Amino acid sequence: MILASCKQESQKTSNKPKKAAPTRVQPKEVGYTFQKTKAWLETVKDADSSKIWPVLAVNRTDKNNIVKMDSIVIPKDVSGDMAYYMPFPLEVPILNDIDKIIFFSYASQTFAAYEYGELVRTGPTNMGRRNAKTPTGLFFSNWKAEKSTSTVNDEWDLKWNFNIANKLGVGWHQYELPGYPASHSCLRLQERDAKYLYEWASQWVLADENTVKIKGTPIVVFGSYDFGAPKPWLQLVSNPKALDISVADIEKEVTPLLSKIIAEQEKRQNYKE
Repeated sequence: MILASCKQESQKTSNKPKKAAPTRVQPKEVGYTFQKTKAWLETVKDADSSKIWPVLAVNRTDKNNIVKMDSIVIPKDVSGDMAYYMPFPLEVPILNDIDKIIFFSYASQTFAAYEYGELVRTGPTNMGRRNAKTPTGLFFSNWKAEKSTSTVNDEWDLKWNFNIANKLGVGWHQYELPGYPASHSCLRLQERDAKYLYEWASQWVLADENTVKIKGTPIVVFGSYDFGAPKPWLQLVSNPKALDISVADIEKEVTPLLSKIIAEQEKRQNYKE
């Protein structure tokens, strides 16, 4: 039944060559300020629409919800690539032999996708609320649907839905981002990120309706969110590095899982339909 709802041992190197590091545009200044939302939005013209994406990401929100906020965190320079406004490292050597992997950080409400240790996509997420927390640990992408209906409320349409925990009905998909953990345990994303991961990640292969033959892309959900504290990204104004996730942090999370991740990857690479 399909539900929809809102460690380092093996070191076998992949046959696929590692991609060259992308050319990234760094912001000229790294820093943040508080500004009134309405006043800032009035400065964003249609011709400068690209400026809004880092601001939406920093505030863990989307275009429909940012207008509901009184004050927001604004980067002093919004001309850089998205990677420079999110907390994940650009490269993680321990991931060099892993073709694809996705991380979701509960503490910072962000995600990151890596190919052979190189960051290829990152952005904001809104995960499970206090009474419906997103489960943490290692998962693999299962089935996907360009559009599905939530089992919690049949009026909720979930676009670019990719399940990661079939029996729990947990997955990532596009849905509104109010700027805090608000889901029924799923991993909400902006539509452009949900679509990217939908097309980028792999589905499972079933031997029959009850047996998984080949697992999909590995996903690591880690950390915890302090629901009683102010939004953690507000700290960026006083300390731009307050939420940084280090290479060592990723190593700590992935090392106990590495042998299983590599083993499942080898099954996918050797599988022939």
